[in-house]
Amino acid sequence: MTQAARQRAQKPLFEGAEWDFDTLHRVYDAIEDIALNDLGLSVYPNQIEIISTEQMLDAYSSHGMPLMYNHWSFGKIFAREETMYNKGWSGLAYEIVINSNPCINFLMEENTMTMQALVMAHAGFGHNHFFKNNYLFKQWTDAAAILDYLNFAKRYIAKCEEEYGYDTVEAIIDSAHALMDQGVFRYARPPKLSDEAKRDRLRRRLDYDQETFNDLWRTLPQAMTEQSDEEIDEDEIDVMKDIKLPEENLLYFLEKKSPVLRPWQREIIRIVRNVAQYFYPQKQTKVMNEGCATFVHHYLMTELHERGLITDGSYLEFMHSHTSVVFQPGFDDPRYSGINPYALGYTMMEDIRRIATSPTLEDREWFPQIAGKADWRGVLKDAWANFRDESFILQYLSPRVMRDFRLFALKDPDEESNYKVMAIHDESGYRRVRQRLAEMYDVGQREPNVQALRADLKGDRRLTLQHVRHNGVPLDPKLEEQTIAHVRRLWGYDVALESVDRVETG
Repeated sequence: MTQAARQRAQKPLFEGAEWDFDTLHRVYDAIEDIALNDLGLSVYPNQIEIISTEQMLDAYSSHGMPLMYNHWSFGKIFAREETMYNKGWSGLAYEIVINSNPCINFLMEENTMTMQALVMAHAGFGHNHFFKNNYLFKQWTDAAAILDYLNFAKRYIAKCEEEYGYDTVEAIIDSAHALMDQGVFRYARPPKLSDEAKRDRLRRRLDYDQETFNDLWRTLPQAMTEQSDEEIDEDEIDVMKDIKLPEENLLYFLEKKSPVLRPWQREIIRIVRNVAQYFYPQKQTKVMNEGCATFVHHYLMTELHERGLITDGSYLEFMHSHTSVVFQPGFDDPRYSGINPYALGYTMMEDIRRIATSPTLEDREWFPQIAGKADWRGVLKDAWANFRDESFILQYLSPRVMRDFRLFALKDPDEESNYKVMAIHDESGYRRVRQRLAEMYDVGQREPNVQALRADLKGDRRLTLQHVRHNGVPLDPKLEEQTIAHVRRLWGYDVALESVDRVETG
């Protein structure tokens, strides 16, 4: 925007740190105009909620969700975060955003007006666009239904606690939580029931529980109560007959196949694994999701400043926060704790914009499909929609960013006492560094691959799990013992675990 155009722009939307709801509304409208009509973003409707410090801590404790069932682990997280905050050892997030439709944005009431504008841009349009358009979120989550489902889960588990006892319900949730990382579908999922079929199944379960519950049942032998429950769960029995092994989703397998779980216990496991599946795309897109939100907030806030809609002082306050978010300590810096996903994602997206508009000869060689094409908005929106962290880095990490981050690759052979430098800044080194960095964001390589391998349902009912080792790395003995104990609790019979090395193909 030229100086003359800037002088014709409206006066700043606000001055100073104070805010009120009218000011929030004006600033939101201005941000929305740029986000939709300039960047061309596509978002869910936004719902802005102003919350207190205690409410933010409460949201921390329940994975950032506005509705969640009760469990002791959430209280433990709340107590820890509250203590650290009160002692000044940690701060609180400026915002929390929910992948839902409408997209819920929690803003801290202590924020200045500049920070409120920043977090509306970051969460309400950056994260929101990514949630709505990325293929993983479209495949694995239902933004329109998640809040209703969590409301059902909260009521259902509370009802189970009332009817079957808090300790009994807690034990099931404990084990289900312990297996959440192995409770997701990574590559395929069972055929989805229609929404009406899901609602009908839930209604039948709740109606049956309501009609048949009698506290005197607690005095009956366990076998009699289990038989009564199983009689009404014919759809579960059909699924149990059809399930095939090996099965990567342990919670799904236990929910459908366990010989000892009653229907209400299976429903609790289903709730936990549905929550785990909801968060699964976020584990695969940390760099992209935060990079998208950071790029969007930087563009929107800069454009507001260029149009004269925020003051120089507000823009300096914003830049102070922004540069703190994207700061990347060096590997020899005491503050180093790994690669900052905000820094890497934002830098790569700014680099894509540079390559599309002002490419070098190196850029044209590495990225002929986008170099000089000018349509950086289209390139970014395509990347946000069709990639996850691993594939995004493989596709778009440039030599320039690798130089700026001073990236190199080390190898630590088991049989040797020293590290080996395996990649530096040359043609082959760039490609190897990019490959190794992408592997760091592959969930399949970061988390143990434990599957249900065999189950003798007609004999001693022994369940055999298989751990597929990656690069020969064994399970931690303590982790292995705890995993077997939790599976045994839900399976009801003996459980064994065997380990094999992954067979590399290609």
